[in-house]
Amino acid sequence: MKSSFFGGGLLVAFLVVVVGLYTSAFTVTQNQQALVLRLGSPLPPITTPGLHWKVPFIDNVVYIDKRILDLENPSQEVIAADQKRLVVDAFARYRISDPLKYFQSVGTIEGANSRLATILNSSLRRVLGESTFIQVVRDEREGLMARIREQVNHEASNFGITVVDVRIRRADLPEANSQAVFQRMQTERQREAAEIRAQGSEAAQRTRSRADREVTILVAEANSRGEKLRGEGDAERNQIFAAAFGKDPEFFTFYRSMQAYEASMKQSDTKLVLSPDSDFFRYFKGPFGGVPQPGATSSAAPAGAVPAAR
Repeated sequence: MKSSFFGGGLLVAFLVVVVGLYTSAFTVTQNQQALVLRLGSPLPPITTPGLHWKVPFIDNVVYIDKRILDLENPSQEVIAADQKRLVVDAFARYRISDPLKYFQSVGTIEGANSRLATILNSSLRRVLGESTFIQVVRDEREGLMARIREQVNHEASNFGITVVDVRIRRADLPEANSQAVFQRMQTERQREAAEIRAQGSEAAQRTRSRADREVTILVAEANSRGEKLRGEGDAERNQIFAAAFGKDPEFFTFYRSMQAYEASMKQSDTKLVLSPDSDFFRYFKGPFGGVPQPGATSSAAPAGAVPAAR
């Protein structure tokens, strides 16, 4: 009887030890941090992964995420320094750096997101409200995001949170304002295009006028030079004719008459009605117009014969 009672006591003691060991051991993974609460009071946080111990039925373990967490902020309207409304869509990435302060200030991920969203919205309005539309959209976007991250990180440190990054996903004008801006930009581009076309037409007209003037000058100079050369040629020809006429007037008259015959008797529709006694046909009557030459007889050539060239 005593042995059975003793054996039952040992079994109960063994079960108590097993349950105590089971309830006093807990593990922390690589992506977790642990905070042990002893009767509601927090102990120093556990940040190293592995097997850890607690007092059974007295200590309570709260696990806190060690990974980088996301904060998606809804779009909101911000008024820039140049009084333009912007629809800003931003997000943040953060991690819990002080589990004890985090647990005491916000307690949960939902509470942390709510507090960070308020801080992020305030920082967005404060920083972007000091900047112009062009600075936010194009010129200084990286610098503005860095300033917002610094401000959010400074205020989030009170909650045991470190902000890793803040990004502006989109910063645009409201839809109604965007259409007005696009229309104004289109009108401005059309005005610039019309101005450029007008400048091009003016430049083209100047080029054409200059080219026409140069062509007129070149043609006038060429005509002047041609007339000068033609005059010089006529003068030289007249000199040659005069010299030939002075040497042998009769032969010169005969040569010019032969040229006149050739020019007037070419095949054409022109008809000449002349008297046979006309002086134009004087060389058809006889040698050198029927004028006796020294040493020539009266029967040297029949009447109407064409004289031979000398």
